[in-house]
Amino acid sequence: MKIYTKTGDKGTTSLLGGARVSKAHIRIEAYGTVDELNSYIGLIRDQDVNSGRRDLLKEIQDRLFTLGAELAKEPGKDKVVKPDLHETDIELLEKSIDEMNDELEPLRSFVLPGGHQSVSFCHIARCVCRRAERITIALNDSEPVDELTIKYLNRLSDFLFTLSRKMSSELQAEEVKWEPRKNNG
Repeated sequence: MKIYTKTGDKGTTSLLGGARVSKAHIRIEAYGTVDELNSYIGLIRDQDVNSGRRDLLKEIQDRLFTLGAELAKEPGKDKVVKPDLHETDIELLEKSIDEMNDELEPLRSFVLPGGHQSVSFCHIARCVCRRAERITIALNDSEPVDELTIKYLNRLSDFLFTLSRKMSSELQAEEVKWEPRKNNG
């Protein structure tokens, strides 16, 4: 398989289904951001603190490829062969969130990102996930997107937040609570 095809040299790319669109199209921005998120999940998976979660994180990466394929599909081309997301994929995230949450102190305030480099990587992934979700919702405003795609991204950002807290706990890193400045007025 050749890495370079030269078909995108004029700023267009193909969707699954054959249509060519600008590389600046919001659909390309959506699945490109999901690809960026997938790279950050790989970085999180590579952190020693996540050695026991590597299989789960790899499964999430696989689902992000599935999600990317859905976003890369030309609207109306429902016969394109690709994997699909299932409600059970969202349930897996929810179960994981609940399990981690059961082992954490209750959240009583916002948390500032940081405390440990590995935790910071997780917060970056959470922010990229939220951006992917926003772009996908914007795409859905003009072209229909499978509702499970949006739901999965929403739940994944919750998972990443909870994972960042779990990693902080396991690394015995300080979880810095946001304390808003008092208004002097």
